[in-house]
Amino acid sequence: MSDSGIEPPLAGYVVVDLSSGIAGNYCTKLLADAGATVVKVEPPQGDPLRQWSASGAQIIDGTDGALFSFLACSKHSVVAEPGTDDGFVDALLAGADALVWSRGSGVVADPRFGPAAIRARHPHLTVTAITAFGLDGPWSDRAATEFTLQAWSGGIVGLGRGAPDRAPVYVGGQVGEYLAGAYASVATLASRLRGGAELIDLSMLETSILGLTYYPVSYYEMLGRPWRDARRLTVPGIARAKDGLVDIGCGTAQQWFDLCAMTGHVEWIDEESPLSITQQANEKADELYAWVADQTVDEIRDLATAFRIPNAPVANGANVEGLDHFVARRSFVVNPRDGFTQPGPPYRITPPMLAPLLPAPRLGEHTEHYRSRNWGHHPLAGDIPGRDSSSTAAGNAIPRGASAPPRREGLPFAGLRVIDMTTFWAGPSCTHLLAMLGADVVHVESTRHPDGTRLIAGIPVTEPQWWERSPIFSGLNTNKRDITLNLQSDTGRELLRKLIVTADVVVENFTPRVLESMGLTYDAVAAIKPDVVMVRMPGFGLDGPWRDNPAFAYVIEAAAGISWLTGYPDRNPFEPYSVGDPNAGVHACHAILVALEHRRRTGEGSMVEAAMVDAALSIAAEQVIEYSAYGALLERTGNRGPAAAPQNLYLSADIDEFGRLDSWVAIAVTTDAQWAALRDALGNPPWAMADELSRADGRRARHDLVDEQLGRWCAERSADQIVEALWRSGVPVAKVLQPHRQTHIDQLKARGFFEAVEHPVNPVTPHSTLPFRSSRGPDRIHTAPAPLLGQHNEQVLTELGLTADDIARLEADGVIGTAPAR
Repeated sequence: MSDSGIEPPLAGYVVVDLSSGIAGNYCTKLLADAGATVVKVEPPQGDPLRQWSASGAQIIDGTDGALFSFLACSKHSVVAEPGTDDGFVDALLAGADALVWSRGSGVVADPRFGPAAIRARHPHLTVTAITAFGLDGPWSDRAATEFTLQAWSGGIVGLGRGAPDRAPVYVGGQVGEYLAGAYASVATLASRLRGGAELIDLSMLETSILGLTYYPVSYYEMLGRPWRDARRLTVPGIARAKDGLVDIGCGTAQQWFDLCAMTGHVEWIDEESPLSITQQANEKADELYAWVADQTVDEIRDLATAFRIPNAPVANGANVEGLDHFVARRSFVVNPRDGFTQPGPPYRITPPMLAPLLPAPRLGEHTEHYRSRNWGHHPLAGDIPGRDSSSTAAGNAIPRGASAPPRREGLPFAGLRVIDMTTFWAGPSCTHLLAMLGADVVHVESTRHPDGTRLIAGIPVTEPQWWERSPIFSGLNTNKRDITLNLQSDTGRELLRKLIVTADVVVENFTPRVLESMGLTYDAVAAIKPDVVMVRMPGFGLDGPWRDNPAFAYVIEAAAGISWLTGYPDRNPFEPYSVGDPNAGVHACHAILVALEHRRRTGEGSMVEAAMVDAALSIAAEQVIEYSAYGALLERTGNRGPAAAPQNLYLSADIDEFGRLDSWVAIAVTTDAQWAALRDALGNPPWAMADELSRADGRRARHDLVDEQLGRWCAERSADQIVEALWRSGVPVAKVLQPHRQTHIDQLKARGFFEAVEHPVNPVTPHSTLPFRSSRGPDRIHTAPAPLLGQHNEQVLTELGLTADDIARLEADGVIGTAPAR
């Protein structure tokens, strides 16, 4: 039971975990948090994460790395010898509902336990396979790491991050692994809604594209220009104040005007300037940095908050736990086995229904129990010695109310009605997942305040229907319907209430005061529709001292610690400027699925608080974990990283499409065998033959030498030549792709990741789809283009019982419309 006495939504849902690495372990952690019984099958030496520490802390024999202890809370561990044929693992699979799989050692190295072979023997299962490029296609067996996947995705250069005088930099902290795990949890639970019995094939390259780039292909194809053509610092961005680092955002024209006023330079405001906001800020960089340097962090943040300018402290492993907002919200908890600090769940549900946090298992702790069972359909009948018998997740008898949804045809969310009151990126990315998987998503805008992504394409207002030409809006809103309602009017709010009566889910992502000022709290919405799932996605949460602060991705990333690990050690951190939004969206979608499962079992609605910063804290967890467990402060290291040596970007001989000597390749060597392969591909030069370089610690100690020599070798070759030479030898390597060239990747073509979408105003344009494919379909994801503003006013309002005359009066009164109000 949960702490409130409510049965966790996934109680009785049995998941076998045949994965290794962060992605699979994070996926099953999210499932275990919601009450699923997760049985982790490990080789005799254990999951490699048991011996992992990003800081290199020594893991004493008989103990586990702190990150593993975080990811494995509430799970079970069994050991299976690879190559044995006693039926143990197959018996586990026969009694499970789902399997999470990734490549690695142990049982999964046996061809009998590949995803397709398992599905053939156990057709009832949802098998979720997490791989670098997907199970099929020309790159399916190529070597990769998160670092090289970030390069292929375009995420390293996607939003112009970094400075032009140095190599671009990747987003630190293994965020791509967590993104893949979150998407895998959504795919697994979506499959459950239609009865499972399918193979889910998830590509980490595709999750990186969705998490680290901002619809660059659609942008380039629709507007004829890339989002960014050069690296430039975000100004002010992360800057050094008197007493530390602070992040100050300037993402809109109004925020730039307010920043000018806040710093005492109203004369900088030029509403007629032909320069973009970014260009204007860069012109004043010296004055802005000087102003920041003359204030304390608290002084700047108090002023910025008063001016409604996004801002945040720059968190790291040492200070994040003590920030006043996180203290007030109790954002961190104590690991139940090893006592270090870790983030709480990435979302909150009212009434509380998540499973209690239980200690991570020791290696093979439950092997004897599972081997001794005489199983029926579920193998978990009976208590497990030494575990809390009050919790299903600890092995208590499976409740009879936990029967799975029946198998049905059609899309997972068919029949689900979602009222989408979201804007910009985080909220729409959540509802877009639901729409692409079959939900009827009704996007609610206002002619006075259209979705913010309609306004950021740089289309002159003199262009016909300029508000319909945003590639970002187009990329985020296919398959949705759209209505406009003036929610400042009594009539508009009354129509919204009528719409809510028809809804299963309501999603909004305004600051808390916005809906509260309209009286649309959860209690008010539940009074209209008692079984509704209401999802609120504020940046910083519904309470705490920062709750009303405006939040964009960059300040969320700074506040959670993601920015701290991104950039060079001798410079201020760079804002990733990307992952904070889609990461919040996918975690909110996971939470919706958990809440819907609770409703399916009980008939009760609930409120999900999916704060952007809580989701970001979860994927930055390793920083506070390493600091509290080992006293180690993780630092940014440019393009080097803890999981590979060497790991870096190297300049090739190519001239890029902008006429610059600025074409890079990413190389990451994770094993000694890969180092030997790299050395052979280089022709075994004398410098590479030193014995110390044959070991990871030796390569790390002499990383400067390796970088210098690899840099010389790469500088004499094209990027294609480098990739061809190293990839055929099994070395993880990638071109640092310009993101608008994602459609050039053969693997994405083979998987159909981009689909051509027709639109009544815009040309036919490739749009990215879902990062996973299912053996049960759909074959096509985008079934309708992003809607025009108010396109479905008449259709939706007629469904609510309004007549043609009623609708005409609403338009005449300005309650609805199809163009932005002047």
